[in-house]
Amino acid sequence: MTQTRRSVCALDCPDSCSLLVTVENGRGTKLRGDPAHPVTRGFLCGKVAQYLEREYSPARLLYPQRRIGAKGEGRFERISWDEALDTVAARLKAIAREFGPETILPYSYAGTMGLLNGKGMDRRFFHRLGASRLDRTICSTAGAAGLNRALGLRYGTEPEQFRHARLILAWGANILGTNVHLWPFVMEARRQGARLYTIDPRRNRTGAAADKHFFINPGSDTALALAMMHVIIGEELYDADYIARCTEGFDGLRERVKAWTPQRAAELTGIAAEEIARLAREYATTRPAAIRLNYGVQRSERGAMAVRAIALLPALVGSWKEVGGGLQLSTSHAFHLNFEALDRADLQLKALGREARIVNMAELGTALTKLDRPPVKAIVVYNSNPAAIAPNQNAVLQGFRRDDLFTVVLEQFQNDTADYADILLPATTFLEHTDLYAAYGHYYLQLARPALPPPGEAKSNLDVFRLLAARMGFDDPCLRESEDDMIRGLLAGGHSFVKGITIEELDQRGSVRLRLPEPFLPFAEGGFGTADGKCHFDAGTLDYTPPVESRRGDEELRARFPFELISPKNDDSMNSTFGYRHGVDMQTATLHLNAADAARLEVATNDQVRVWNDRGSCTLAARVDGTVPGGVVCAPAVRWGKRAPGRRNVNAVTSERLSDAGGGPTFYSCLVQVEKVGD
Repeated sequence: MTQTRRSVCALDCPDSCSLLVTVENGRGTKLRGDPAHPVTRGFLCGKVAQYLEREYSPARLLYPQRRIGAKGEGRFERISWDEALDTVAARLKAIAREFGPETILPYSYAGTMGLLNGKGMDRRFFHRLGASRLDRTICSTAGAAGLNRALGLRYGTEPEQFRHARLILAWGANILGTNVHLWPFVMEARRQGARLYTIDPRRNRTGAAADKHFFINPGSDTALALAMMHVIIGEELYDADYIARCTEGFDGLRERVKAWTPQRAAELTGIAAEEIARLAREYATTRPAAIRLNYGVQRSERGAMAVRAIALLPALVGSWKEVGGGLQLSTSHAFHLNFEALDRADLQLKALGREARIVNMAELGTALTKLDRPPVKAIVVYNSNPAAIAPNQNAVLQGFRRDDLFTVVLEQFQNDTADYADILLPATTFLEHTDLYAAYGHYYLQLARPALPPPGEAKSNLDVFRLLAARMGFDDPCLRESEDDMIRGLLAGGHSFVKGITIEELDQRGSVRLRLPEPFLPFAEGGFGTADGKCHFDAGTLDYTPPVESRRGDEELRARFPFELISPKNDDSMNSTFGYRHGVDMQTATLHLNAADAARLEVATNDQVRVWNDRGSCTLAARVDGTVPGGVVCAPAVRWGKRAPGRRNVNAVTSERLSDAGGGPTFYSCLVQVEKVGD
């Protein structure tokens, strides 16, 4: 029997693709994009097109296991689910009783974007336990803080509207690598005469396909935005009517940016002053103009300010009024679901009588090695691979090696973190369970039912935490709730954007557009998320200082470590999710260098190089090309450390320093030295 079943890609990507799965005799044989979905449009990225290879990989974890070797060795023996769950429950109870429940730390991120398995029953369980709360900052919180400060709401231009733009700025956005379903709309716009410019420290696939690429020094994006404002205001290219009706604080902005000449910004950004002026004029006078801003910009010590400054540009020129204008960083805020009913934060009051402490996930190394009052005694990892993706890797691994740290890992493959588990539990893929999906790159809410049976004894995250709750003796009804009832609770928020959407409609259609006007122009008439509905320039707090770890930062550090390292997302990796694939492993084992820098170092393509600073080192294969400017090196991320020399990847050199707002990591504010290894 052959059937076609619907699903939704759960990977951490703005596209949130609608999928069709061909199933023959219970086995998936083909995976394709749904041609009826307005954004997926019938095709998939290279990562997900091969997902059935992951689904049926002989390396899938199929049964619960218990560690029998030293931590990090990755040696386990099979046990039953009853033994695994009883062991975990008993250890968590004992730790909570002896040291307090806040010594237990959940660690998760976006291994699935499904709301039930990503932030549903797990949150309820840990809130009821009274465990420490995790500040989930690893990807986007700095950008969210900057966007909220600029607009008050995380709304953005619909991807479908990009076809109407006449100028598209991909600012820190590798559309072809990490947002490929926007590309057909970009190409449609270009066929109608639009120009595509990219702004990035690295000329990636999108930059190579663009009409023009601007190499910008890492972490200097705010300076470029302020200089563009200087030109736009100084040459009176702004939209005076929109500014008068929909903004506040323009006079202060005019004064603030007077000092931000293109010449000043050129020294900081590496972009010539005349190029900055020309870009500002073209952006202000081309109608409509759209900015695709992505999260690479905010992985800097000044990341939140960069996002804020860039997000103010559409208000300055009035492009929010136009179909095909505005800006997109995230659409996530438009999904006004009842998240309070989903995560039940009130349960921690039952457990502790107060809110639990918060631990920033970007500071995991410090949390595991230095945090006390109380220390972390147990960690439960799911939807993440912190041994590979967290900064300050040496401290993270030192923490995971602690004999007194009880570690539970829910995973599909035995990755770097799984090697340190005391109990290792097999998790389902998104094709094997029910979930509800919002998006951060479009406005469609989607429901997926199981398309394939789980292999072996794999269980969903939701099932695992529901079973653990029962073994812990928690009798709260919400900890026994079904998937469908959790979805109904999410839909019960009452906001106009989701009002009337039901689980029955989602079951029937799979994908439902939020209750938005078409086209959706979120700020055409103001309507910003502020008390008066206006965009507040708030120029008194708008400024730029170079990151400490940058060419214009700490001079002593720069003298010792002369290269600015960036570690952007590898096109085929999805962070560390596909780190077991040979092709991905080769791509993430590479350091891109400028030819002049390579010549000084006497390094050629394929030479092994050591990248190091005071925090640690890793070994990579050099690739000398024209993708980075002088003084910048690029290591696409994230390689599994267990597959690398010394079992270290690029995060051995990244720091726990946090962004200027939002508590985000600063992966791209990182100074290193590079040297050739051997002859």
